[in-house]
Amino acid sequence: MRMHTKILALALPALATAAALAAGAETPSSALYGFATADAAAQRALEAQFDAALNPADQREWMKLLASAPNHVGSPHDKANAEFILARFKEWGWDAHIERFDVLYPTLISHTLEMVAPRAFKAKLSEPPVAGDATSANTADALAPYNAYGADGDVTGELVYVNQGMPDDYLRLERAGVSVKGRIVIARYGGGWRGLKPKLAQEHGAIGCIIYSDPKDDGYGAGDVYPKGGTRPEDGVQRGSVADMPVASGDPLTPGVGATKNAKRLAIADAKTILKIPVLPISYGDAKPMLEALGGAVVPPHWRGALPITYHYGPGPAKIHLAIKSDWSLKPVYDVIATMRGSELPDQWIVRGNHQDGWVFGAWDPLAGNVAMLSEAKAIGALVKSGWKPKRSIVYASWDGEEPGLLGSTEWVEEHAAELQRKALVYINSDTNSRGFLGAGGSHSLQHLVNDAAADVRDPQTGVSVQTRLRAQVLVDGFGPASESQRAEAKRAAGHGDLPIEALGSGSDFTPFLQHIGVASLSLGFGGEDEQGGVYHSVYDTFEHYERFGDPGFVYGVALSKVAGRIVLRLANASVPPMRFADVAGTLEDYMQELHGLVSGKRASTAALTQLLDDGAFRLATDPTEPVAPPAREEPVPYLNLAPLDNAVATLKRSATAYDAAYLRAVAAGFRPDAGVDALLQGLEQSFTAAQGLPGRDWYKHLIYAPGLLTGYGVKTLPGVREAVEERKWDVAEKYAVLTAQSIERYAAKLNEATALLAKASTP
Repeated sequence: MRMHTKILALALPALATAAALAAGAETPSSALYGFATADAAAQRALEAQFDAALNPADQREWMKLLASAPNHVGSPHDKANAEFILARFKEWGWDAHIERFDVLYPTLISHTLEMVAPRAFKAKLSEPPVAGDATSANTADALAPYNAYGADGDVTGELVYVNQGMPDDYLRLERAGVSVKGRIVIARYGGGWRGLKPKLAQEHGAIGCIIYSDPKDDGYGAGDVYPKGGTRPEDGVQRGSVADMPVASGDPLTPGVGATKNAKRLAIADAKTILKIPVLPISYGDAKPMLEALGGAVVPPHWRGALPITYHYGPGPAKIHLAIKSDWSLKPVYDVIATMRGSELPDQWIVRGNHQDGWVFGAWDPLAGNVAMLSEAKAIGALVKSGWKPKRSIVYASWDGEEPGLLGSTEWVEEHAAELQRKALVYINSDTNSRGFLGAGGSHSLQHLVNDAAADVRDPQTGVSVQTRLRAQVLVDGFGPASESQRAEAKRAAGHGDLPIEALGSGSDFTPFLQHIGVASLSLGFGGEDEQGGVYHSVYDTFEHYERFGDPGFVYGVALSKVAGRIVLRLANASVPPMRFADVAGTLEDYMQELHGLVSGKRASTAALTQLLDDGAFRLATDPTEPVAPPAREEPVPYLNLAPLDNAVATLKRSATAYDAAYLRAVAAGFRPDAGVDALLQGLEQSFTAAQGLPGRDWYKHLIYAPGLLTGYGVKTLPGVREAVEERKWDVAEKYAVLTAQSIERYAAKLNEATALLAKASTP
């Protein structure tokens, strides 16, 4: 998953913009947040030594090897890669081992997709090699394109085009009088996570689902196709998991516990995250004849892609036969876990991870991030060999099985949950990485730390700091025609302060740490100027493609190593973990403003809809020759009691202000590492969790950040309340307003305890 952080602007005065950019371009001062003046100089010298050990040639060499053969779960190369990574950690001085889990991972045995009416057509369902890309021909051990955790089946039915297959698309189909019940749907990628497309199709009665990549989005509509350019060629297919990850990640048969050899497992039929209908991804080359054969009304403009056809809803006359058969046995995943023990607080862990498995070769996703992580581990090993020791323990993890459903990380977290909740201070994730701008998301207590690191690392293309370049992008995006959020972000970025980080939804290995057990987390990566999206999860995500279109020279791999490495080293070395909590309180204030706006906006739109229905406006506005039914009438929106949340956020704001001030005084006074303060901060994020979890999905326990039930990877903030409001479940919204307020109050109370300890320690 590629994270991309931005910030806010309107038309800003030129002097303010220039001042903001100039401030970001300054040489780092001797001051360093979380370090006394004398310690800051030593820390910067350590980081300079760390930087000197980073070598882009290493990353290139490792990627070429790791991406040389298919490395999906269960493949020979997947195990070989784990063993290679293990050997490197040991060579660099880490205490490392492989931890194995046995997970349900369906692999394709056979699949068929053919149009049987109004004419015969059989889909290729394969990706031929590309000239000049030797790796793309090395597919003897590769799995053909498929979607993991869709059901086996053999179905025949009329075809219906459902656009991106999202909830609003089904509302439009209903108004147009088109039903998918007993039919096969075809959806294009985009608009939301792929797993929602078959899930919603299933809920609406479809018997099968086809997902294709439209060239408008990542093929010739976006740029020259591979090999001339980097975008998706005609036969390129986006594989991917369709497990219901917004309900739970990890092995579908062992929810909540590690998938060890003797773990108690559910029957496949009882697994909540496995779909009940067959699902298949295809190329736009295979999709075109089927879409071209559809009849029915012409779809609205925003439903149309870039294929040279007229897009129709259907149903039929295109009739499709879809058959899928899979091997539903358990497969091994191999997590590589490496530890560098802390010298003063060994039971406080800084955990850093990136996955190693891909759908085929996985050069960009995930090996671009993995080789950057390996560079960090090599450089840290060199620091230790030179005599340095981290104060806190550092744990590096190369996860297996991320692609099918965050399998390796989730099973490890579930197996070690109690220990991690006692010891893990922060988890730092990366995944894809390429040329462009820094993206960062995560717990907002770490926002200032991210900005500090980004201000100290040079952008490889421009020479200014990574933070300065990102600030410039946000200011430009907010100038002129821009969305409301872009203008707001640019307005905030115009000052000299920090750039906000994103909230995290799902889609990568931070999920079990943050949202299941409540460990403060970050996810980092560069991107935005590459041409990698078109080969995402395809056979063409190769070393050759990445070297041309991802990060030529691997300079952004080194930049990622520098940013993530600084965060790891500062967390490991600071006298008190360099967290700042005014950012948490300010972010929650923003979320509450959004929540109030959501409720009032829904009330206003409901009233406006009622008036339009009463006036018969939809009937009069529709084309009589192609009638579209009016939307369904909605019940009025009541006035909700969100006061508990408002009061809790106000309490946290006072507690955060007091802590941040006490923290700065303690650091200046030379406060040394203290297990009591660390223990409070280490367990702080857990205060935001609730044992009962979120409505309808108790695996997700974080009440501030979660993937949306109907957005997949996309985040929902204050999810228990926000999603209840969106679904018009008013009693649930008020219940979770209270539960979320209580979690914020617990967070504030722990901060108060830490403030008291710091104040006592810094008193003469």
